[in-house]
Amino acid sequence: MGILGRFKDIMSSNVNALLDKMEDPSKMVDQMLINMNKDLADVKMETAGVMAEETRCQRLVDENREKVADYVRYAEKAVLAGNDGDAATFLAKKQEYESAGAGLQTAYEAAHANAEKMRQLHDKLVSDISALNSRKSMIKAKESVAKTQERVNKFSMPDTNRGGEEAFNRMEDKVNKRLDTANAMADLNTEPVDAAKALEEKYKSGLGDSAVQDELAAMKARLGKGPKQEGEN
Repeated sequence: MGILGRFKDIMSSNVNALLDKMEDPSKMVDQMLINMNKDLADVKMETAGVMAEETRCQRLVDENREKVADYVRYAEKAVLAGNDGDAATFLAKKQEYESAGAGLQTAYEAAHANAEKMRQLHDKLVSDISALNSRKSMIKAKESVAKTQERVNKFSMPDTNRGGEEAFNRMEDKVNKRLDTANAMADLNTEPVDAAKALEEKYKSGLGDSAVQDELAAMKARLGKGPKQEGEN
């Protein structure tokens, strides 16, 4: 399909809408620019040919009109000179040019319409390419910022600290669990307390102290160091 055959598609296309629908416009924008620049090159070549055809048809129309005007003048001069036969010949020739002129005018109008389409197509593609280049710069810049932000997020201090804190908490929980388990085992390994036996030890200790005190009192009495009785000096 030629450029003129694609005229409606190209003229109705919306570059910004196409980019907005793309999942990854940054990867597509370069290809779109390649395609559009190729179209623009084709449009320029075809536009030049169509405009040349328009100019040629315009020139034929103008030349035809001049011929018609010339034969009108010749006929008038023949009439004034009393040469009606010559005047009729000139008028017949004039009518031939007028008949041909109708076809030339039709051809010119078609060439002019095509030239107008090509100029519109040219201007549309130039505008789209300019808009796409502007969006390309913005898209590339945003993509660069996004990639940088992703790297920053990956190594940012808040994330690192949170991860370290969580790891520390897990280690602390493990240590506490081990300590609690060890204390529980220690409690289980301790023999239960025998109340009677504990009291037995208490009273044994008390009895031992009494015997020592009795022996000490006897020793003091023998050595005359015992407590003085009433009436003693």
